[in-house]
Amino acid sequence: MTNGLSQGRYTATAVTLHWLVALGIFGAFSLGLYMHELPLSPTKLKLYSYHKWAGVTIFLFVLIRLAWRATHPPPPLPAAMPAWQRTVAHALHHLLYLLMVAIPITGWLMSSAKGFQTVWFGLVPLPDLLDKNKELGDTLALVHKTLNLTMAALVISHVAAAVKHHVFDRDDVLARMLPFLDNNKVTR
Repeated sequence: MTNGLSQGRYTATAVTLHWLVALGIFGAFSLGLYMHELPLSPTKLKLYSYHKWAGVTIFLFVLIRLAWRATHPPPPLPAAMPAWQRTVAHALHHLLYLLMVAIPITGWLMSSAKGFQTVWFGLVPLPDLLDKNKELGDTLALVHKTLNLTMAALVISHVAAAVKHHVFDRDDVLARMLPFLDNNKVTR
């Protein structure tokens, strides 16, 4: 490409994993906000199970995504992008990956400390990582919530930056991750 645009696109696998994880995070975050305020009931307990199932599933997709990313480097950022923006973009991506790993782990630890085993899809019991400890469970609940709110702020920043690149900078940063924009250049 010319005019300072980046070279290439993310692979179809990377794009698929990105959107699966993004949709999963959005759904699990929304469910978490909703269920948190509900009074204790069978419905609330069922929603907590669904939230945990989503968290485990997202975590597995994140691990696959990290493995893919380790063996398939992303396309370079546009040559015209200022160095400080490159630094911020890389830092933001690293923080997002860190949170995508830390959030489900803190949820699992919290569940263990609160004495509620995680049983993935009601079929696969995951081992408790901690002994039951109410105070630790409450602390981990706060950590889990704080990490989720941090993730939400970073995702908003991530989306805003992508839109800024598309609308104002008119480069292909957004197009490389959206399958319907210039999709004849997607690689496998």
